[in-house]
Amino acid sequence: MKTIEESLIKLFLERFGDLPESVIPLPRSGSDRKYFRLSGKSLSAIGVFNNNLKENLAFVSFTKSFANLGLNVPKIYFEKLKDNIYLLEDLGNKTLFQIIEEKRSENSFQQLLITKYKTALKHLLKFQIEAKDEIDFSICYPRASFDKQSMMWDLNYFKYYFLKLANINYDEQALEDDFDSLSFFLSGAKNNFFLYRDFQSRNIMIKNDELYFIDYQGGRKGALQYDVASLLLDSKADIPLDLREELLNFYLNELKKYFPVDEVEFKKFYKGFALIRILQAMGAYGFRGYFEKKDHFLKSIPFAIKNLEVIINQDFPVKLPELHKAFIQIIESEQLKSNFESMNTSGKLTVRIKSFSYRKGIPQDEAGNGGGFVFDCRMLHNPGRYDEFKKLSGKDQPVIDFLLSQKNVSEFTNNVCSIIDGAVNNYLKNNYTNLLVSFGCTGGQHRSVFCAEVLAKHLTEKFNIKIELQHTEMNNWLQQ
Repeated sequence: MKTIEESLIKLFLERFGDLPESVIPLPRSGSDRKYFRLSGKSLSAIGVFNNNLKENLAFVSFTKSFANLGLNVPKIYFEKLKDNIYLLEDLGNKTLFQIIEEKRSENSFQQLLITKYKTALKHLLKFQIEAKDEIDFSICYPRASFDKQSMMWDLNYFKYYFLKLANINYDEQALEDDFDSLSFFLSGAKNNFFLYRDFQSRNIMIKNDELYFIDYQGGRKGALQYDVASLLLDSKADIPLDLREELLNFYLNELKKYFPVDEVEFKKFYKGFALIRILQAMGAYGFRGYFEKKDHFLKSIPFAIKNLEVIINQDFPVKLPELHKAFIQIIESEQLKSNFESMNTSGKLTVRIKSFSYRKGIPQDEAGNGGGFVFDCRMLHNPGRYDEFKKLSGKDQPVIDFLLSQKNVSEFTNNVCSIIDGAVNNYLKNNYTNLLVSFGCTGGQHRSVFCAEVLAKHLTEKFNIKIELQHTEMNNWLQQ
């Protein structure tokens, strides 16, 4: 890791003429790529290391093509692909999925989200149609198109990393016959467009209230329906069914601005691509969750199963008898249900996270254990000293951006997360039920709130535990 960091620091120095003041590793996702935030005096950049040269070449080539067309993708500041490293524009930390999570806590899929999704679909059409003639498809990795062979890879991924690991019974030959039928049917769709491949809410960044798009290195030639299904059936986003239909129809109306569309035919193929996308995702959840033991991927499986239930209750354009039997087993599987119940430790461990003002005193442990962690955020630079932030809180983007621009803030929150990770792992091992973590600052409005939000997000993504987040001074700042 140190060698990678050193290489990225040299790249930053070579590009910007100055050393970064901080280098913070970013949380890993589903890939083996390593990301770092390198912050200098006047800007920050995202440093990337990826040992797959072909994937790097595809990403860099696509990005340059998209940028030439004015599409919202990160700028490439500098690249040394022979060393498998490059520097990207820092788009911040806010994703569309995070907004969904925030709005879900308010018990509504509000108009703001509908607007964001419609904007995303308009952007998607630009990637799919306007960019397709500008892209060098010969550098696509691992294949130039999402063809029958690519489909069979995804279907077998589902078979080996979900069906087998979840102990679902099936007839091997009958299942392969169904795979062949499905892939043959999907091969009949028009496929001369750019297929983004992973167009979903976690790959849509929000910066200055604009949508930006990342993680398209797996793009290739393909059908329009796949990416629409990827967005609308995004498992943990859990978009309500009626809204999915509204957004699909919105996409079709926007598509008609480019060329005539046979809606019946489009929706027929959409169902098939929706299914293969769900199966590919379930294979990924199985591989990362069952095989690599990353529990947070398993959290998406119940949502994917919910999508499967919708699919099998529709009039499907292809007969897939063996797959249908497997789907029924998945939906009714007691083993899967028990896995999720044992994975869901919300009844065993609750982490209460609080922000508070030192003027009012440190919060007491309501569970009666008299313990917990208290982190003093007053060492961090105080946004409350500036007039433009006085009526805002650590939940507001301008304050978040200000704090992230301070060189010691990410280091502080990363250290806190590391400490609490160790505690949570220990508490889970020992079947403890409560942990209190408190963040204090002068007024309980900016620094402590920001740090509490960061920890809550981190623990939600990493563990299957119950998180209770409370900002004790919220009423005071809302009344300003």
